[in-house]
Amino acid sequence: MNTTFRQLRLFLALAEQGSVSAAARALGMSRPMVSRYLEQMESWAGARLIHRSTRRLTLTPAGEKVLLKTRGLTRIADEIAGERQRADPSG
Repeated sequence: MNTTFRQLRLFLALAEQGSVSAAARALGMSRPMVSRYLEQMESWAGARLIHRSTRRLTLTPAGEKVLLKTRGLTRIADEIAGERQRADPSG
């Protein structure tokens, strides 16, 4: 999987799970790796996407915008992967 798509899926998991630990468990990754990918995504987006507190993560206004786009992009990526799988011969 492409690193950018991995970052998008991670951001989506962070937004849905509400914590680094929960997102790490959901994705089968370490917490430091989740934090590293989030930092890379924020650098790529050019803005802080998530407010971090000791108890919960909340999206910034920029994070809310990125989340909408992330949902669309991951949906499209899943559709493409599904089409590719259906096109592959099986047997």
